[in-house]
Amino acid sequence: MGPSCAVTAMPDLSAFSLAGKIAVVTGASRGIGAAIASGLKEAGATVFGLSRSGTAPQGVTAIACDLSDDAAIGRAFNAIAAQGGRIDALVNAAGISLPPQSAESELARFRATVATDLTGVYATILAAYPLLKTTGSAAIVNVTSINSIRGFPGNPGYVAAKAGLAGLTRALAADYAPDGVRVNALAPGYVATEMTAKSYADPAMHEDRRRHTMLGRWGQPADMVGAAIFLASDASAYVTGQEIFVDGGWTAKGLAISSDSKS
Repeated sequence: MGPSCAVTAMPDLSAFSLAGKIAVVTGASRGIGAAIASGLKEAGATVFGLSRSGTAPQGVTAIACDLSDDAAIGRAFNAIAAQGGRIDALVNAAGISLPPQSAESELARFRATVATDLTGVYATILAAYPLLKTTGSAAIVNVTSINSIRGFPGNPGYVAAKAGLAGLTRALAADYAPDGVRVNALAPGYVATEMTAKSYADPAMHEDRRRHTMLGRWGQPADMVGAAIFLASDASAYVTGQEIFVDGGWTAKGLAISSDSKS
């Protein structure tokens, strides 16, 4: 007689719920940040959305904040502390990608990009940390990019900032674990947003990027929401220091094969 088959209990899907939790999303006015802010709200969280414009999706409390301004960051989190007293999840989705000749020099462009995309994220985390560690089980989610592990031309500041943010994620995961704060990264591939509008609209560039994915399509902001909810929720309670790529298979793809090739 063979071994008996044990009945495995179904997982507790309530761990994915954010009901009763307080979340903060930076870059919440548009694109990936707006989609994640809306998604966390739909999952049950009370959401504060930080953005330079001071706008956010419906149902999200908007707070104007320039992440290159330390004083503005401090004021934003003082306001959140006065309303909520704690933060269960912080999603750092704000970022800029400056075109060439957008500053007086290439070095100025580099510095401006890193100031927002890396230094600004760290300043945000430091300002939020007193509210995060009070929960004993909070989550930080840093939005990086496939640029964090791949070399892309024409924008070294953006590539360097995202690679640095991936490293910062691992470093803070080690530093913050004793307080029960998990730190992970969500790395999008090519997603149709205002930042990628030029390449999305150009037929040749659009097709090049589409074919580079395994799934054969560009991402949409909504494609980022599921991973964000997972990383922000108790469903990922044993996950920290990781970078999850939501890129349609871009970073995993090897040989690029034409559509009419059989081998």
